[in-house]
Amino acid sequence: MTPHPVRIGIDVGGTFTDAVAVDATTFALLGQVKVPTSHDHPDGVAHGILAALRELQEQTGIDPSSVSFLAHGTTQATNALLEGDVATVGVVGVGRGFESWATGRLKSLAKLQLTPGKGLPIRYAGVRDAEDPVEVKAAVAKVVDEGADVVVAVQPFSVDDPLGERAVVAQARAQGLLATATHEITGLYGLAKRARTAVLNAGIMPRMVETADLVERSVEAAGITAPLMVMRGDGGVMSLPEMRRRPLLTALSGPAAGVAGALMGERLSEGVFLETGGTSTDISVVRRGRVQVRHARLGGRETYLPALDVRTVGVGGGSLVRLDGTTVRAVGPRSAHIAGLAYACFAPAKALADATLVTIAPKPGDPADYVALETPDGTRYALTPTCAANALGVVPPDSYAHCDPEAARRAVAPLAAALGLSTEDAATAVLRQAVKPVKAVVDDLVDAYGLDRETLSLVGGGGGAASVTPFLGVESGLDWRIAAHSEVISPLGAALALVRESVEKIVPNPSHTDVLAVRAQAEQAVIAQGADPAGVEVDVTVDPQRNLILAVATGATELRTKDRAAVVDDDEVLADVARTLGVPGSEVSELARTGHHRALGARSRPKGFLGRFRPVAQHVRVVDVDGVVRLHSANAHVERTSVGEASGTLTRLVDEHTRVGDGGSRAPAVWLLVGPKIADLSGVLDRDQLVALIGAELKSRTPDEPLVAILEDRG
Repeated sequence: MTPHPVRIGIDVGGTFTDAVAVDATTFALLGQVKVPTSHDHPDGVAHGILAALRELQEQTGIDPSSVSFLAHGTTQATNALLEGDVATVGVVGVGRGFESWATGRLKSLAKLQLTPGKGLPIRYAGVRDAEDPVEVKAAVAKVVDEGADVVVAVQPFSVDDPLGERAVVAQARAQGLLATATHEITGLYGLAKRARTAVLNAGIMPRMVETADLVERSVEAAGITAPLMVMRGDGGVMSLPEMRRRPLLTALSGPAAGVAGALMGERLSEGVFLETGGTSTDISVVRRGRVQVRHARLGGRETYLPALDVRTVGVGGGSLVRLDGTTVRAVGPRSAHIAGLAYACFAPAKALADATLVTIAPKPGDPADYVALETPDGTRYALTPTCAANALGVVPPDSYAHCDPEAARRAVAPLAAALGLSTEDAATAVLRQAVKPVKAVVDDLVDAYGLDRETLSLVGGGGGAASVTPFLGVESGLDWRIAAHSEVISPLGAALALVRESVEKIVPNPSHTDVLAVRAQAEQAVIAQGADPAGVEVDVTVDPQRNLILAVATGATELRTKDRAAVVDDDEVLADVARTLGVPGSEVSELARTGHHRALGARSRPKGFLGRFRPVAQHVRVVDVDGVVRLHSANAHVERTSVGEASGTLTRLVDEHTRVGDGGSRAPAVWLLVGPKIADLSGVLDRDQLVALIGAELKSRTPDEPLVAILEDRG
């Protein structure tokens, strides 16, 4: 029996369903299981989830009552959209005159191609007067008679006045139908994009709601009463009732679970996460402890679906090597899985004796420049980056991708002979071509997001992590590491993920009252889904050019207090911070601290030729009780105060650090270290909005509580 509460994460993949149990206090992995995904069972994937839960319970002896949290990720929504397997959607447009004309044009959504030859099945009816229940009922009946399985209510300006859409949704639900409305999806203007997103949400709603019901029953059958959460595409989780309302948010959540695992399990603060499977590598960014999110494109068109900014490269641990004469031309995109071959390096070394190099076309129509090994008995094996990495000795011994080094060297030997190189040089040639497209994407992301190369880390996850990340780290000169239990990083991410909600709203010339209202809406949304109010963090960004307010709230379903401070070596922390700052350890000093964070800093001039002409800067690194860098700044002011004195002190500092230029005034970027949180207010440029948000962050704190403010001038 486990002494601590347990968190369970499940990742439903195309072939296997992986499940893990994690100690909710220490994050230690208690057990992991893998079962076949039950696509063809009458209960669908829910049957595999139940099987995984029962096997996990048998393996670990977990008492169902000790499970405090359970989350699962699934590719079901993504696959339904990619395959065009969606329900028929009845669009009910509300309005007269111009509004009627605008909603009528949404019939063209039927032309949106989810996959070649499969569009969105749309039925349409209009309502002139949403206050007339007879007319609304007739419109809903019309689309249902024409085959609609689910209803979407659309009105051009429903983000300001949703009464018309609500009337349609209420009537549809009164008739026992699933229904949604555009204002429930987003608070942003843009009728076509908002309606497109709502229709896609509705298209997968019947299937996803049915699956949710089955999964819920499976969890109950396993005796677990903890809240059941579902992975979102932006790296967080949401409650099951919320998933039933907005299932589209689960789309593109496959890579999100892995990033959540790196963010929480690996405590990644600044860096690039690479999740490498057998065929491809998903690459995403964590900046200042936050995932990077953008609106996703589905069916070739942009939507209002928030999803991680993930770039996928067709290189994985099982990618096949391609030759051009006596040169390694490329690696991938075809893989051992596609060719139906086993990795050569995982065969017994003696089985590869006298193997020869042969060229193959993995699929009919493919070029025959892919290579494989053929043994004297006719057995063929794939030559892969995993083979090359093991032959070169860069795979850590405890890695999932590690194999017998002798088998790996024998696997690469025939290629080395063909290239006229040593085994080590041939393996290097393979890996250099394998990581080339990955490195290009990493470099692009580092530049695009302004990551600090001195502090960022490459973190590899997935079963093929060690085939790509170690060599890429050496080639790039960047710190790298393989995530613990990388082969189950996705279910780990689901187990450790935080409840997340984002609220976007267009407000012309927003006041600080408008900003606070959007912030409160996001905060209350995650609390309503079970997040502990004491630990909720809300990041607010105000874009004055677009009149856009974005609030992203995250929180845990229980306040997790981990006691790792006893094992943290202060000298190691100082040495690590000194290394990232490029100064001797003796020059690093503690500037301020709270019970959960320390601000460490050193003064130095900017690097480069021009640095000698610039003033000395205060470089700051904020580390948590685990010794992990959670925030960094190249030039910041650090202020120690208390919650009770913060209002006057911080208002004065904001005024002192506000810069005025041709584009108007720009308040400083501000972070507050208070309690267990780092309140990120850096997305706000307006002085009054910033001061109001500071007040909102501190209103629930006690006056004598210590507070540290980090202020960074705008460039």
